[in-house]
Amino acid sequence: MSVRIDLEGLGIIVTASSRGIGFNVARELLRRNARVVISSHSRENLQRARGELEKFGEVHAVMADLHDHRDVNNLVKMGWELLGGVDALVWNAPNVSCEPCLLHDTDYEDWIEATKLHTVAPGYLTALLVRRWLKEGTKGRLIYLNSVSVKEPMPPLVLADVTRAGLIQLAKSVSRTYGKKGIRAYSVLLGSFDTPGARENLRKVAEARGDSFEETWEREVLSRTPLHRIGRWGELGSLIAFLLSDEAEYMLGSTVVIDGAMTRGIDI
Repeated sequence: MSVRIDLEGLGIIVTASSRGIGFNVARELLRRNARVVISSHSRENLQRARGELEKFGEVHAVMADLHDHRDVNNLVKMGWELLGGVDALVWNAPNVSCEPCLLHDTDYEDWIEATKLHTVAPGYLTALLVRRWLKEGTKGRLIYLNSVSVKEPMPPLVLADVTRAGLIQLAKSVSRTYGKKGIRAYSVLLGSFDTPGARENLRKVAEARGDSFEETWEREVLSRTPLHRIGRWGELGSLIAFLLSDEAEYMLGSTVVIDGAMTRGIDI
């Protein structure tokens, strides 16, 4: 019988959490007694997600377009008010609109969008939270959900792979600069999980290659790990809960891989 880490009312903001990875992470945190603020740029998706998550615990919803610094400011402000203080951030980002697309298909605006989404927004959001934690004299925890494709690039995701690679350095920099103040950060490199976004991307890849979705799912997802399966949300939830707990304090700044041995070589 597995034992879940009890997050004991920890106040957590989870970005881009009306569906997919963010939604499932929010649910796992609620199951472990955290209090959660979810966000999305879509009011309809946000209302639906909140309705589904309310049965698991205390959840609040804040509209936020991560491309807009005013929305990022408001997310921190509202998160602090709704939770009575923010203890942690779990950063998650939606897909870049161009992707899946190969490098020669990208335009200048695509690179601007990717940079704003995977570098500027998490960096600015981190700065806002760190500033508040330092002012209040409180501890803070940051988890950046990333992808193992920053280690082994996937050509159709070149925009995301290049721009979100910096999250690894962001986690290390935050931890080295503010760790003595009780502020720590981690980068989590995810393998394959079943989300609407992942399925949409693979369906486009399959169509471009003239393959069926089932063939592409088997080749690009299931066959890449010896377990021949995707990750389970409970597994990801347990990892994130551990990193948020005091048990993971000495791991501050770490890059953690959860990919079922999908990637090759030494994990760094």
